[in-house]
Amino acid sequence: MDVVSTLSARLGEQLLACQASVTTAESCTGGGIAEAITRIAGSSAWFEAGYVTYSNRQKTAQLGVPEPLFSAVGAVSQEVVQAMALGARDRAQAQFAVAVSGVAGPAGGSDAKPVGTVWLAWAWDKGCVAQRCYFEGDREAVRRQTVIHALEGLSRLVVGENPAQG
Repeated sequence: MDVVSTLSARLGEQLLACQASVTTAESCTGGGIAEAITRIAGSSAWFEAGYVTYSNRQKTAQLGVPEPLFSAVGAVSQEVVQAMALGARDRAQAQFAVAVSGVAGPAGGSDAKPVGTVWLAWAWDKGCVAQRCYFEGDREAVRRQTVIHALEGLSRLVVGENPAQG
């Protein structure tokens, strides 16, 4: 089993043990986190929904991200990714959520947000934690590293640890 499948299976076991569910809100990964989770047989017992909100308009329409945030801080930001995670958790009625927004490349980067910049947020009933990461490599590598980091963070969160550590 590859690392993504292993992480997804472990997450499923953890969620089942605490009778909880998860949802995802994805931009730069285009549904990759949801795909990783749902490749595990029986995932319907712990996976509620996956939101792929690539455009800012859909981040607002589907997840309730306040539209003024985009002009104030940009889509690839702590504020937007936290709003995505909280919106997904509330809408899916899941106990846990992860959200990602980033610049996967090969274009689209800037001095402030170069290619490989990804914001992740993990939400649960007690709050929301965000982390900015810089991943190396091409578009596929950035997306894969984001999926892995998102799943690792969810596993930590479900067992009561800080998801942004590691």
